Amino acid sequence: MLLFVIPLKSAKVSKSWELVCKLFERTLKSVCNQTSTDFRVVVVCHEKPEIEFNHPHITYIEVDFPVPEQDLISKTLDKGRKILWGLFYGRQFNPSHTMIVDADDCISKHLAAFVNQNPQSNGWFVNKGYVYQADSKFIYFRKKAFNKLCGTCNIIRYDLHDLPDDISQDYPEINMYYEKHRDVEDKMAQRGTPLEALPFFGALYIVGNQENIYLRDSSLFLEKNKDKGILWKIKYFLNFRLLTKSIREEFGLYDIVN
Repeated sequence: MLLFVIPLKSAKVSKSWELVCKLFERTLKSVCNQTSTDFRVVVVCHEKPEIEFNHPHITYIEVDFPVPEQDLISKTLDKGRKILWGLFYGRQFNPSHTMIVDADDCISKHLAAFVNQNPQSNGWFVNKGYVYQADSKFIYFRKKAFNKLCGTCNIIRYDLHDLPDDISQDYPEINMYYEKHRDVEDKMAQRGTPLEALPFFGALYIVGNQENIYLRDSSLFLEKNKDKGILWKIKYFLNFRLLTKSIREEFGLYDIVN
């Protein structure tokens, strides 16, 4: 069984709590659109989001630890602490695997079924995924190393988290599973429990929604790679495709009306 953990930012650090709730509701619908019922969702938040969507497999945990400051480090630590609480709480569901999902991304509806068919695997990293600029008619095909770009990218066997018996204190080792998601593939290999590449497009990274913590716009990705040659830039633009109905359906993607 696959446990999804979704850390949600506080209303007090969001630019628009209404928008955060709309983005989160789309993510939640995407997660719950699995073709298999063998999944659970744990949402960890300061304030329960104001949404209409409900599902019997969703559990909310409202935490009371301090709301983070507006700086990136504080927000990252807050996210990590929420992930830890979600993973710890999810133990009662006896999951075989876990996946951290950012509260504004979408995922393939086939993940839970795939995990259910491979219960003994160490896990997988999402090698192939999509990048979507909010309100665009096009989508970017990231055909490799998607896990180096987006945090919604690692499926890990539950026991490999090595969770503590007590989470009353901060647990720094959990950092490898959230703060440096791009390093999880290498670290898991180094410890002798390598992850496999997920054999299909597994997640959809949404940028440009005004509430992203990291990559806020696709133009920033180009800026970070401005020193690469013209061939790289041509290849980058050739990987854009028209956003199809089938992609929308598989990932539960729909437009957000502000």
